[in-house]
Amino acid sequence: MGVKKIEHNFSDKQVAYYFDADFSYLEKIVSKEKAVLITDENVFEAQQSKFEGWKTIVIKSGEQYKQQTAVDSIIQQLIEKEADRSSFIVGVGGGVVTDIAGYAAGVYMRGVRFGFVPTTILAMVDASIGGKNGVDVGAYKNLVGMIRQPEFLLFDYSLLQTLPQQEWINGFAEIIKHACIKDAALFSLLEENSIERPDDFVMKTVANKSVNKVYIIQNTDKKVSLETIAKNKGWRMDEMLEEMETIAASGTKLNLDYAIAEMLDEEDQDEIIDYFKSCETSSLQVAQEELAEHDFNWEQLKIMRIKFLSEYGM
Repeated sequence: MGVKKIEHNFSDKQVAYYFDADFSYLEKIVSKEKAVLITDENVFEAQQSKFEGWKTIVIKSGEQYKQQTAVDSIIQQLIEKEADRSSFIVGVGGGVVTDIAGYAAGVYMRGVRFGFVPTTILAMVDASIGGKNGVDVGAYKNLVGMIRQPEFLLFDYSLLQTLPQQEWINGFAEIIKHACIKDAALFSLLEENSIERPDDFVMKTVANKSVNKVYIIQNTDKKVSLETIAKNKGWRMDEMLEEMETIAASGTKLNLDYAIAEMLDEEDQDEIIDYFKSCETSSLQVAQEELAEHDFNWEQLKIMRIKFLSEYGM
């Protein structure tokens, strides 16, 4: 099977997704002369041969290094490599690497082009998708950053084969949660196969689930009605809202103000947001009971919780 290319248009960018691609396909997307690859020590050590001939910056591995100091180091190395406005940054790694690489690309020379080659399950289905780029500030996660879409994402499933066991566990925990919420077919597939080291078919099926996230971000960005978004995918409204909540809970901001404005006035929106800021449970049934005087329905509370997660996090 050859490379499968899918393009999605966001409000300010067309992003290309290359599925079933080998790392070597990267040369067909960006030139080695203009590209600078950013990866971490673990990926570089496990995949060193793939980086031969590419200008590469290697950063320390781990969330604790997702700080401004890592970006400062990258910028210094970009200067030393004589990177200019025509250069192209490619983040090769998990969510920490893609967050840092996208942020560095956004601030270097006021913004250069960039793309991603995700190397973990979580990065393939979540972290590298949605335009989230940034760093932590001390203990505050993702406090500094920007929303800026990459030019492309390249999915080479063979990169998953060298993942440490804990990365498999973390990644598939998220996949199983997704399947339990709204994807019976995927859940059955996971039941029938080992998730310790899944075969190629399972890995591709899981990774391709990222298309749903892209579809939702793209359509809410264009302010398509929620009914149309759900109908085009064959989803019930509650299924789609569950999918949206999963996306928002992962840290991706969804633009739902246009849809909320048709469901609730500003006073009601403020009332619900204030409730979520102080409530001690995530139960919407409890929320309906405690806000009974306003007679809010499940969909209104659900979409406001998604807005709350998008703006304030978990």
